[in-house]
Amino acid sequence: MKNKDRIKLTKEKKEDMITAIKHYYLNERDEEIGDLASNLMLGFIMEELAPEFYNQGVLDSYKFISERSEDLLSIQI
Repeated sequence: MKNKDRIKLTKEKKEDMITAIKHYYLNERDEEIGDLASNLMLGFIMEELAPEFYNQGVLDSYKFISERSEDLLSIQI
């Protein structure tokens, strides 16, 4: 998915995520990266990886709702 408009983040949430990426690099890789690099990493994650997680969530929700709707038939009189 190359559509950047698919996932909307508030300015605050985006800043929190950029900070989290910076902390990850510092704690896990002992590297300091700046706002630009963190922003680019976030963009990559949102464009290339997040759609897979989103689609899995949709599939899991579908399966859950389908199973529960089958349970509704069991309460028939």
